[in-house]
Amino acid sequence: MDSRNQLNLDLGQEHITIQRRYEALGALNDFLIAVWFLIGSFFFLNDSLIESGTWLFIAGSAQLLIKPVLKLISLVHVSRVFHSNNVP
Repeated sequence: MDSRNQLNLDLGQEHITIQRRYEALGALNDFLIAVWFLIGSFFFLNDSLIESGTWLFIAGSAQLLIKPVLKLISLVHVSRVFHSNNVP
């Protein structure tokens, strides 16, 4: 088989490094979401903090958008690295 027709997806250490960085960002994002929702929940136990708790819920909900964005960015990043490493 002609080597030009083969698809080589092995990016080696570079792919692992890219993937780990995005996974770390995703884990940090998930942790912060949990913090906002947990603090917001406690704030709802005190009438004077309900508005602040609502804002924490809104912030946590908005931050839920970051996870799929990070995934898409990581896929694009890996794809660009793959194509730049395989340009003849």
